[in-house]
Formats: sequence, C-alpha cells, structure tokens
Amino acid sequence: MHAVGLPSDVAAIRKEIKLFFESLDDEGKRIGSRKWGVYAFYDYDGEPIYVGQTFEGLSSRIGRHLTNQRTDAVAMNVLDPFEVAEICVWPLALGHLSEEQQREQLDRAEYTVFQKVLKESKLGAVLNEKPPRMMHSVDLPKSYCKRIIPEDVFPYRKHPDTRIARRASTIASLARVISERKVSRGLRQTLLTQARRLERLADERLKDFPNDEPDTADD
Repeated sequence: MHAVGLPSDVAAIRKEIKLFFESLDDEGKRIGSRKWGVYAFYDYDGEPIYVGQTFEGLSSRIGRHLTNQRTDAVAMNVLDPFEVAEICVWPLALGHLSEEQQREQLDRAEYTVFQKVLKESKLGAVLNEKPPRMMHSVDLPKSYCKRIIPEDVFPYRKHPDTRIARRASTIASLARVISERKVSRGLRQTLLTQARRLERLADERLKDFPNDEPDTADD
C-alpha cells in the first residue's frame, strides 16, 4: 500500500512553521496573525537569502513562499523554498495609519531590513530581483526568529552535496527563464548571485577532500 500525504520531512517542517506562527509576540498576539510586517529568510549557513514585506498577514504571505502555493519569487526560480532554514519577522502595528502611510512605513521598514541583511551577508547580496527603493531607515520593532528545520531533518537538508545539486538545478531553471523571455537586469543579477552562492558552497565542499585523495567515482 502506498503512503498517502506529505513526505515526513516536509510535514515536520510545515509543523515547525505552523508552531512559529502560532507562538505569541511580546504583546500576546500570535505572530502569524500580524497583518503588517517585514520578513527575511536565511539558509543553512545563516546566510540571508531573501527579504519581503506583507500587508495581508505574515502567516499567509510567508506560507505561500514556503508551502508551494506559488509566488512570483518561487515561480521564477528566484527563491528555492528548500534553501530556507530560518525565518525572521518584524511585525508592524500600522492599523492607526492611513493606507498611504502604511505603505510608506512598510517600504521604509523593508529597506531597513534589506540594508541590515546585506551587511550580514558574506556575499553582500541576496536573491531579491527588485531591491527596495532607497529611503530613510526606521527604527525596527523587535524581531522574532525561528529555525524551521527539525533537528532530525537538518543534517540531511544541510548536506552540501544535496544543496549543491538543488542550487545548480535552480540556476539552470532560472537561466532557462531568462533565455526564453525579456527580463529585467535585476533577474540577471539574481542569476549571478545564485551562481556565486553555488561557487562558494562548491569551493567549501572541495576543502573537505585532501588533494591526494584518489578518484573514487563509480566506473
């Protein structure tokens, strides 16, 4: 009899995401219920990879990114949900503002988080096709972060060979999209950033093997 439902590792990760969104912030509100906010995704090495904002709810927006309910970033092969190991969110209380003011505050908060993660990045780059427009920074509210990969799943997901294969596949898919349509310079920049991420991971993996190790590839 064939198994029905999600693979166990995917189900476990979705459970962690759900628990994160159901946890309470300092105001006693569920993090996932906050309507406005900025979020950042980090990979298995703690490298920031994507920044976004939402005015439709943190759990709704982030859930669409990570649970295969297609978003532009995923559909265009800009973001591979497999690579997301940690989520950070900055919930914003903007209900007292006009819609125009809400948009302004969201944009400023996103710009501030974007600059923050660029400083954290070893490559000085993330995968966003369209970086936030330059604005005045704001004082960010408290952030809430969680690693969404369970302990028993983390070693497999983090294994560099698995990630190299995924990253190479993502690059190939993104390059195919670029070759088939007129795209922005930003998407080409994303392709370059993905290639640099792949090169860095492959270089680090190569260091795990001595120079004099014989070739053990299958015939």
